[in-house]
Amino acid sequence: MPGAAGGQARPGPAFTAGRQEGYGQAMEYTNLGRTGLSVSRLCLGTMNFGPLTDEQTSFAIMDRAHEVGLNFFDTANVYGRDIGRGATEQIVGRWFAQGGGRRERTVIATKLYGAMGDWPNEGRLSALNIRRACDASLRRMQTDYIDLYQMHHIDRTTPWDEVWEGMEVLRQQGKILYVGSSNFGGWHIAQAQETARARHFMGLVSEQCIYNLLTRDVEREVLPAAANYGLGVIPWSPLHGGLLGGVVRKEREGKRRLEGRAAETLQAKRAEIEAYEALCDDLGAEPSVVALSWLLSRPEVTAPIIGPRTAEQLEGALAALELQLDERAQARLEELFPGHKTSPEDFAW
Repeated sequence: MPGAAGGQARPGPAFTAGRQEGYGQAMEYTNLGRTGLSVSRLCLGTMNFGPLTDEQTSFAIMDRAHEVGLNFFDTANVYGRDIGRGATEQIVGRWFAQGGGRRERTVIATKLYGAMGDWPNEGRLSALNIRRACDASLRRMQTDYIDLYQMHHIDRTTPWDEVWEGMEVLRQQGKILYVGSSNFGGWHIAQAQETARARHFMGLVSEQCIYNLLTRDVEREVLPAAANYGLGVIPWSPLHGGLLGGVVRKEREGKRRLEGRAAETLQAKRAEIEAYEALCDDLGAEPSVVALSWLLSRPEVTAPIIGPRTAEQLEGALAALELQLDERAQARLEELFPGHKTSPEDFAW
């Protein structure tokens, strides 16, 4: 049996820790990786809170999430963008401060790595920044512990022993419960876990990565590494910046105009995306719902991150919990957006 840092492959989505009936939706729960922590099959992303969604609407979205049993929220210390880094965590903190069990019912995940200022040691994963960043996030969110503390990016300049010592101290102090990664490669996950194993530390319990029908690179090595070490997988950008959310129809109706990289991707993949939207029409489901339902059907996925700007967008995402894609639909999606085999079979034999 694998050691503490090795763990076992997480149970797939078929394992349900419980269901919460509410307002037409039945929320499913699963364990986060190899832990005993139960999280909802959808994760509420908060990156829009502040820059694009005002505080009152953000509060309403979080309250509604709890009403339907969604207990897993994701944020980061750098979120806030033009209104100031840390602003999103502050909004979450003021929501927690209202009481009513809001904090107790929430599994809150946040991240560190990005620079929070211009002075040295205000970013990355040194022991000093781990300590300072955690304390600052705790203050902003008005809580005394973080359920899942995630490294937003690999730090190639800090030794893993130093990183893990910093995290171990936080866990001993009761400031964090679990540690996760984000945007790691399969090799990074292996490095992290083998170092943690040598220290008799639990190590990573989750990996947050970009994963959707258009971007499936993680299937080569990241997903196999996560499964081997018992990490839950939390996909971000499940709609690939809106390209899987009905962009062609919205463009035709004059409701959406893409620029930059998203426009370039649409130009390159227009035929596939048009065929995708036609398939969604045949299924009688919104493209965004189909994209989320596909992720929920993947055995490696714990909970896709949805990032609603409005309460209506949250309601739309919840419909993915009810949609079951049949074999024909799954096969057609594979034709339109081919995936990857595990390395080395993906590029060799």
